[in-house]
Amino acid sequence: MNFDTLRDKLAYQPILLGTIALLASASLAAVSGQTGPAIAAAEAKDLRDSLSEVLPAGLADNDFLKDTVELERDGKTVTVYRARHGSELKAALFKVAERGYGGEIQILMAVDADGRMLGVRILKHSETPGLGDKIEVKKDDWVLDFNGKSLGDPAPEKWGVKKDNGVFDQFAGATITPRAVVKAVKGGLEFYAARKQDITAGSGS
Repeated sequence: MNFDTLRDKLAYQPILLGTIALLASASLAAVSGQTGPAIAAAEAKDLRDSLSEVLPAGLADNDFLKDTVELERDGKTVTVYRARHGSELKAALFKVAERGYGGEIQILMAVDADGRMLGVRILKHSETPGLGDKIEVKKDDWVLDFNGKSLGDPAPEKWGVKKDNGVFDQFAGATITPRAVVKAVKGGLEFYAARKQDITAGSGS
């Protein structure tokens, strides 16, 4: 192979590699463009289903995924979903979190317009199976005890597990987990009370 042939071959290789890279990028972009909307739709459905779990059936008739307000709490942004019936605000739904025994426990809660609990669900946790996982509604009905509670019922000092002179049951061998959930939910109610005006602004209520 003479020098000119070798030079032409070496010059051709980067062009070929560049062409292949462009084609691959175009293919990935095309696939992403096709699957992106489907993934977004699936995520929206999962979120809507989770939010609906903490609301009584028929309470709201709006798409609360599109009726939100973002507020700051402890340096972090909290997205509050507003459930309405007509123009009347029926509930505010948002996430709270607290560190449990195995890590952060992520919680979804719904509060009615008067600050009373409508429902609580555990979204994610790393608590001990068979002990701390009783916070999941599919494992135990413990989390349903929050329904109907408010900052005044029970009294603020009674927002704790029974081991701490509160009203909520603890789990045998796993007091840290329910204690964290109670703390998180109470904190969520305090957040709603403090930011109620911002949450209900423009709600017609």
